[in-house]
Amino acid sequence: MMSLAYPWLLLLAFLPLMLIGRNRGRQAVDAPVIPVGHWLSGMPGVSTRGHATPRWRQLILLVAWLCLVLAVARPQHVGEQIQMPVSGRDLMLVVDISPSMDEQDMVLRGRGINRLQAVKRVLNDFIDQREGDRLGLILFGTEPYVQAPLTFDRKTVRTLLQEAGIGMAGRATAIGDAIGLSIQRLRDRPQQQRIVIMLTDGANTAGQIAPDKAAEIAQAAGVRIYTVGIGADSMIQRGLLGSRQVNPSRDLDEDLLTRMAQQTGGRYFRARSLPELEMIYDSINQLEPIEQEGQFYRPITELYVWPAGIAVTLWLMVLAAQLLSSGHRNGRRQEAGNG
Repeated sequence: MMSLAYPWLLLLAFLPLMLIGRNRGRQAVDAPVIPVGHWLSGMPGVSTRGHATPRWRQLILLVAWLCLVLAVARPQHVGEQIQMPVSGRDLMLVVDISPSMDEQDMVLRGRGINRLQAVKRVLNDFIDQREGDRLGLILFGTEPYVQAPLTFDRKTVRTLLQEAGIGMAGRATAIGDAIGLSIQRLRDRPQQQRIVIMLTDGANTAGQIAPDKAAEIAQAAGVRIYTVGIGADSMIQRGLLGSRQVNPSRDLDEDLLTRMAQQTGGRYFRARSLPELEMIYDSINQLEPIEQEGQFYRPITELYVWPAGIAVTLWLMVLAAQLLSSGHRNGRRQEAGNG
């Protein structure tokens, strides 16, 4: 939809007619000739003595003036109405990408997939549902790093999650450091909206901050932590001597993850399969509901540069033509004087 920010300024389009009527009949004051149309010849200090302004120049100057008036009135394109949340949550996703996440104990359509593939699949849907929240992504192994800072751009967060690879952050598991980095990124956000969802399949084996100390800092900072332990309780492992049943989640420190969640007001979840992981993120959606009410706004694109550019271009054309014709006249006068 097109609109004008200052429509009343369109009255300036009639200014040349008003000046002509006001100064009609007055004697023009001698002054240097300037490239203006006949409708400005009545202005004080302006003279057209010497030659008449061609009609085509007058028309171009009139069009330039109208374009300038239109630019001053600020034409705008107003887009469709968009709803924005009054306040969403600041939600940091913290994902373990240590080599143990390559364990293929998750099943999708009868086919084994590794834990990181299962996490990507479920988190992709979870991110889609968090419209109105500011999301961030931290990946960790031996060290944590920010893969995506807090942003409303869910598409970018999903893309960066899909690009995560096993072992990119080292071979150990620094749970405490990952929580510490999350707190650092959330510290300046509103206190009631700071959420961390951390997913891991192991225990803390690296880092400078102990997980319990990180949970204490998170509690003081008002950061709520939801922890998710992923990995099956049992699976059949085939070897040279036959098959045997093993526990692929024997290294998972559930006590630690439970303490961290409870201390900060969150919850600990156990995901032994892909359906359980999906149910966990559905539960988190219910515990941290998405903000529905919001304010509306319409995106505005300013268009005044176009008529302003046209006006400047037309005036430069008239000025160039005026200078060119003046040069021709001066040349003829010199020739006549020499003759």
